[in-house]
Amino acid sequence: MTNQYGVPPPPRSALTLRLVLATFGLLVCAAAAVVFAVLDLPLPLILVAALLAVVAAVDLVVITRRKLHGEPG
Repeated sequence: MTNQYGVPPPPRSALTLRLVLATFGLLVCAAAAVVFAVLDLPLPLILVAALLAVVAAVDLVVITRRKLHGEPG
């Protein structure tokens, strides 16, 4: 879709989708880290799952701040 001058509108960020995916990633990775620790699996595997959970949590904070400042999406 274009405007009257033939210029397409600026792209919109899919923040809501990103919020859902980051929440899912946080829940899955945190649960995986706990399960891996309970099953006494190798420490590097536990740390990778925990690190991915932390990355998802940071992403949630960034997304929330952007949405609170009025960014569409």
